[in-house]
Amino acid sequence: MAASDPDQLMHKADKLTKLSFTRWNADWRNATSLYEHAGMTHGHGMITRAKDAFEKASKGQEMLSSPWDAAKHMESAGALAKELGNWKEVYDLYQRASELYIECGRSQAASDALCASFFAASALKEKSPDEAIRLYIDACSVLEEDGKEQMSFDLYRAATSLYVKLKKYEDAATLLLKLALAADKSNSTHSQCKYAVSENLLPGLMLS
Repeated sequence: MAASDPDQLMHKADKLTKLSFTRWNADWRNATSLYEHAGMTHGHGMITRAKDAFEKASKGQEMLSSPWDAAKHMESAGALAKELGNWKEVYDLYQRASELYIECGRSQAASDALCASFFAASALKEKSPDEAIRLYIDACSVLEEDGKEQMSFDLYRAATSLYVKLKKYEDAATLLLKLALAADKSNSTHSQCKYAVSENLLPGLMLS
């Protein structure tokens, strides 16, 4: 078995992180390097293993107090999960990447990570609309914390549309109010008025 065989690299890395009578401390530095190498070595047809390797590499970077590198690896895992069509996992991985970016004070990268998963939310709309809504709202929160309210408009609209489709009109009205507030903060007066009107129309839908 070649020294660069990804399965062998993963096996070696796993052994370095497990404690035993002869190993009292996990060797995360060397293990993480092996996980990273394994993630890049896995070729076509081994996407699941590559994803697992990047997830473990992310954990290793966390243990080494490097949230930035941990976030980058988590994004890599998210991209591979997208190739596999596992949209719930895509959401979870990008969400974790966003949290890690926030941890190291990189709010723009955090919002980018969530926005990158916009496609995942779109794919979830039919199968798991509640998960899609949660993703949209999380992305809005990160953008607003970074002072980029105007970038949240489309996300709010997408989530509101799903609430209406699910006949959750009160939740839709709440989101429209948040959207109007975001428009106000970004000095988008025309948008603010439009969303306020939409909010007032929702009670009619609830009674129909």
